[in-house]
Amino acid sequence: MSKVVSTFNPATDEKLADYAALDRDSLNAALQATADVQREWRNTDLKHRAQLLRNLANILRDEVETHAALISNEMGKPVSEARGEVLKCALTCDFYADHVEEYLAPKPVKTEAVTSYVAYEPIGVVLAVMPWNFPYWQVIRFAAPTLAAGNGGLLKHASNVTGAAVAIESAIERAGFPKHLFTTLVIADHSMVNDIIADKRVAAVTLTGSEGAGASVAEAAGRALKKTVLELGGSDPFVILADADVKAVTPFAVKARFINTGQSCLCAKRFVVDAAVIAEFEAGLKTQVEALKIGSPLDPSTQIGPLAKKSFVDEIDKQVQDSIAMGARLVTGGYRIEGPGNFYAPTVLADVTPEMPCFNQETFGPVLALAKAENTEDAIRLADLSQYGLAASIWTSDMNAGIELGKGINSGALFINGVVASDPRLPFGGVKLSGYGRELSIEGMHEFTNVRAIWAGAMPRS
Repeated sequence: MSKVVSTFNPATDEKLADYAALDRDSLNAALQATADVQREWRNTDLKHRAQLLRNLANILRDEVETHAALISNEMGKPVSEARGEVLKCALTCDFYADHVEEYLAPKPVKTEAVTSYVAYEPIGVVLAVMPWNFPYWQVIRFAAPTLAAGNGGLLKHASNVTGAAVAIESAIERAGFPKHLFTTLVIADHSMVNDIIADKRVAAVTLTGSEGAGASVAEAAGRALKKTVLELGGSDPFVILADADVKAVTPFAVKARFINTGQSCLCAKRFVVDAAVIAEFEAGLKTQVEALKIGSPLDPSTQIGPLAKKSFVDEIDKQVQDSIAMGARLVTGGYRIEGPGNFYAPTVLADVTPEMPCFNQETFGPVLALAKAENTEDAIRLADLSQYGLAASIWTSDMNAGIELGKGINSGALFINGVVASDPRLPFGGVKLSGYGRELSIEGMHEFTNVRAIWAGAMPRS
């Protein structure tokens, strides 16, 4: 009997669909088809590739409501945010269409040769292992530069967003990209992922997910001597210094933590606040968090939807309760919401210290940890006191001082007076347990190219 992958609505617990999973023979056929098509695609004109990206952008914009509803139904993202995710994907397709010729242009290098330059050539077929929390964005930010660079793509998406994976493949094909150039692999047997990584038809692997998943993929890729890019967990600090306008900053703090119901590696999670302003910040925070609207993700006014899986409710509640047992003070929330679906109340914990789970672990849900810093130096120390290093933000009236202070925090991105966000114009990735390699911008495109040195001289004469 063939295996199936099922999807469920996290707001209602209802089954959405069943998808037939690949067996070994069908997987082999899929790999071969993508490898065959990529060998032709690598020679296509860059202007043609750019036009297909623009076609994809237009499809995503035209069908935004359909794709947004699919995201909301499969993983519970509030539909207003889901629309924004789809439109950001369209923007990114246009961005790479605008820049593909510039980013892949040979770079001249002066040597003693007649001509010498650096070329950026396709690497082959790239496997992407992607998570559920941004089911379109995570895929498109990989696929747009990877296909534009002349590569093929294989997608192993999280099983609970299989519908999104299938829809993305359809959109890419309808945009005019060759059939099989980008292939969704519906897999029920996770041991098959290591087999795909080891397959000679696969040139490299990119993963977005937990550090455990990243370590597993990196180990398999290491055995096969395949390049990897890993974007892993995060526990981003949101630092508020004594000179910040707390009243103005507070709405940004709420947005930074509770977007996507707190289910983002890039969410701010540890709020490190100077002792001089922490009481004011906590009071405003409590009011605004308690005003967040919880409800159906398909309701445009909903700000907090369900967590994507039931087990995530157990995990976030354990982190909260364990932190309270260690001395954290509950400001608001801290409980499961009864009824159908995987809902957890937006939560604020104060008096959080570094030994508590809500400080030293990644919290993937609607929980904000508030830690007091005695002064600016202590704030930077606490901000950097993490095994993760994805991003950080500092809020201060002295922007230049904020930039200098940010040098004391190890992270892949630093934002001063702004909510951290991924942006196709800027490289994205982390350090420490947040992974390595970069996505987006020119760096993200070059990650999956053969950076080739070309040296050409005149024929020697006898």
